[in-house]
Amino acid sequence: MNKKLQKFYAITDRKQYKKPLLYQIEEILKSKTQMIQIREKDLSSRELLSLCKQIKYIMKKYKNSCLIINERVDVAILCGADGVHLPENSFDVRDVKNKFPYLIVGKSCHNLECAKKAEKEGADYIVFSPIFYVPNKGKPKGLEKLREVVNEVEVPVYALGGINKNNIEEVFKTGVFGVAGIRLFLQ
Repeated sequence: MNKKLQKFYAITDRKQYKKPLLYQIEEILKSKTQMIQIREKDLSSRELLSLCKQIKYIMKKYKNSCLIINERVDVAILCGADGVHLPENSFDVRDVKNKFPYLIVGKSCHNLECAKKAEKEGADYIVFSPIFYVPNKGKPKGLEKLREVVNEVEVPVYALGGINKNNIEEVFKTGVFGVAGIRLFLQ
């Protein structure tokens, strides 16, 4: 397991933040959540790279911080990120790992078959979702499906989707390595 992986994994969505993104990143880092995935899909390549460089600079102050870029391997390389996160329908993990073995590579999965395939391809972690109801994210998988994935793969599994302070304890009881979220880290 990669030592940079942490129990709490924040995913950005600046459109949901009430304050500027860089301010919100700093607040997340101060709260001891130091694994952050930049997921700002609407930015141009130039804008995304510039933003990621700024975030990487901020994160240097936090010794154990881990910067993950959503899907954009090119941006991850150019900004010096720790890794890249691949959506379920993206590249094969193996392709990224073969070219850039030093990158942490995670994969989003919505079923056990995907999780097993990602593990076989060399994923460093899996994000399984949605656990609970989230608007426009499909039918919730629930805690039993989450537990099944955790028990069937060896790589760390993060739970994502509808997790909040009222249900986070139940999520951790499934044996997950950690939890990921957007709104979770805004509470």
